[in-house]
Amino acid sequence: MTGPSRLALSSVSSTIATAGILSPEQISSFHDRGVLKVNFSLDSDLLDNIVEKVHPYYSQEYRRGELVIERVQDAWKLVDEVRQLAVHKSVTTALKQLLGRRPLAFQTLNFPRATEQQPHADVLHFNCEPGGYMVGVWVALEDIDEANGPLIYYPGSHRLPEYSMQDFDLEPGFDDYPEYTRRIQRIIQEQGLSPEYGLVKKGEAIIWHANLLHGGAAHKDRTRTRHSQVTHYYFEGCRYFTPIFSGKRRRRYRFPFWIPETDKYILPENRNIPAQLFRRVINKLRGG
Repeated sequence: MTGPSRLALSSVSSTIATAGILSPEQISSFHDRGVLKVNFSLDSDLLDNIVEKVHPYYSQEYRRGELVIERVQDAWKLVDEVRQLAVHKSVTTALKQLLGRRPLAFQTLNFPRATEQQPHADVLHFNCEPGGYMVGVWVALEDIDEANGPLIYYPGSHRLPEYSMQDFDLEPGFDDYPEYTRRIQRIIQEQGLSPEYGLVKKGEAIIWHANLLHGGAAHKDRTRTRHSQVTHYYFEGCRYFTPIFSGKRRRRYRFPFWIPETDKYILPENRNIPAQLFRRVINKLRGG
C-alpha cells in the first residue's frame, strides 16, 4: 500500500499555470479534488464522426439491440477521429498544466452506453515510477444526465493510499477483482466519501487522477445511448507498470505504444484482447 505521489499532487509553478487554457483556480481544484470538469470547445462534427464511424466496430449483439456491455478498445487504430480527440491540443495542453510534464496518450476506450462499473481506481491497472503521473480523460459524445448512465466519482479519494490486490490479500489478475471492488466499497463507507455524478453536455470532459475512485452509475433509460470516449495518459519521464498483474516482489512493466500526434505512423503488432476474453473481464469489472 502506498500513498499518492506528492510530487504529482503538488502545485505546479505559476509559469505553467498561466501558459495554457486552465486557470490557476481550475488547477488548484484538480489537485484538491482529483477531478475536473472542462469545456474544451471541441468541434461537434468531430464528435459526431466518432460516434458514426466507431459504431460498425461494436459487437453484432449490441447492433442487434441486445442489452450488452460494449466498448471498443483502441479504436484510434481504426477511426482517425478517435486519435484526433485523444491527442487534441487543448486536452494535452491542459494535462501538461496539471502535472507539469508532457502527457502521452496510450489507450482509448469508446462506449455506446454506460458500463455500470463498480468504483475502482485506475492506479490498479496503470501506475508508474515516480507515482501519480497518469490520468484519464472522459469526453461526452452526447449529453449525459441521470437517466443514461453518468460517471460516478468520489472527490478527494485520490488522496487515499494506492491499494493493490496484495493489500487486500488477493492474487494478481482478474479472478479476485469482484472482491477488490467489495473492499473498495467498504473503504468508501468507512471514509464517509460522498459521490458526485458526471452530468455533462456533449463535448465536455472530465479529467481524473489515477487514484480517484470512480465507476459507472445505473443506465436507467435503456432506450437511450451514452456515447463517450475515454483516453488514458501517462506522462513522460516515468517507468510504467501494471499493478493488477504485479506481485509484491516483481512488477509487470509495460512499454506503451504512444498514440501518434499525426496520422503518419506504423502500428506495432496487434495485441487487442479477443472479444470473448474481454466480455469475461468486463463482467468481473462490474462485480458479476
